[in-house]
Amino acid sequence: MHYEFLNNTMAAYLYVVGTIVLLLFIKRLISRFIASKLLGAIAGDKKSRKKERFLDLVVKPIERFLLVSITITALDKLDYPTLLHFKIAHLDAEVIIRSLAMIIMIIVFIRLCIRIMEFIALVVEEKHGQTKADNQLIVFFRDFFKVILIVIGGLLIVRFVFDKDITTILTGLSIVGAALALAAKESLENLIASFIIFFDKPFVAGETVKVLNTTGTVEKIGLRSTRIRTDQKTFITVPNKQMVDTVIDNISLRSQRKVELRLELSLSVTATQLRQLTASLKVILQDKAPVESYSVYLMDTGRNAHLMAIDYFTTMKQSMDAFNAFREEINLEVIDLLSTDGISLAASSTSITITRD
Repeated sequence: MHYEFLNNTMAAYLYVVGTIVLLLFIKRLISRFIASKLLGAIAGDKKSRKKERFLDLVVKPIERFLLVSITITALDKLDYPTLLHFKIAHLDAEVIIRSLAMIIMIIVFIRLCIRIMEFIALVVEEKHGQTKADNQLIVFFRDFFKVILIVIGGLLIVRFVFDKDITTILTGLSIVGAALALAAKESLENLIASFIIFFDKPFVAGETVKVLNTTGTVEKIGLRSTRIRTDQKTFITVPNKQMVDTVIDNISLRSQRKVELRLELSLSVTATQLRQLTASLKVILQDKAPVESYSVYLMDTGRNAHLMAIDYFTTMKQSMDAFNAFREEINLEVIDLLSTDGISLAASSTSITITRD
């Protein structure tokens, strides 16, 4: 056991190998135990319906972190072999190996933190994500904090691997950041606009909106832009600043659907016929359950036609297919009424008169 090989005794090698092998056998149990404790600390309810989903999310990252950290700690107990003292690009091989090990450890740690943050987001979504707006806000901040954690990981690598003073770097970054802020003014405006959208809530994911002469369903609100699936099934991306500065028609928040129907009647139609037609059109609309309010009146008259206006509002409880079918039914009944009463439209006949001097 005291025999030395590469500057280390066999007992030291057995200690390191035994530690790593033991960890391979028990890392799953330890990881599930830690994940279960995290669930209890964050969710406050170990009997959560999503417990297995939460555990699956963090168990493997915890296993990797335990394996990497304990392996590096165990190997650090060994003396670096004299045989491996050489330089690569003017750097000692020992320094390069230790730096690589530290980089791996930081990356694994940051990935674990990201998974824990996703774990917290799932817990918050389960407890407070009652609406689509809440869920979208949770996704937004989850992605935002992912970026923050990645930046922190880069700073940790600079501090512990390259042994640089972070305060100096942060001071330099603040100056560079100010310059970048001026250069990336539009990106910052879009980022601020995304916060305005989430807190003011002019629309949320899943709602149908009309913006910039385009109608579609909001699929995702990101840090820079909003993704919309149009009624032609195309996919467009609109910068958040435009979504804030532009007038938006939130179709999903309409309390009623409005239908405007205009009848251009022939000038041969008498006033008595127009009065009878108005009364008959009102009867058609008042007997229909989806119609909540309506108006029928002679809108205008002139040298070419009498203009009859029919406006009615229907409930939003109908699906779009049911609404279109109901609208078609009203149009057909109006056509039948005109035919029955012998009322012709202004363009139904054309007469040309030729006179000679």
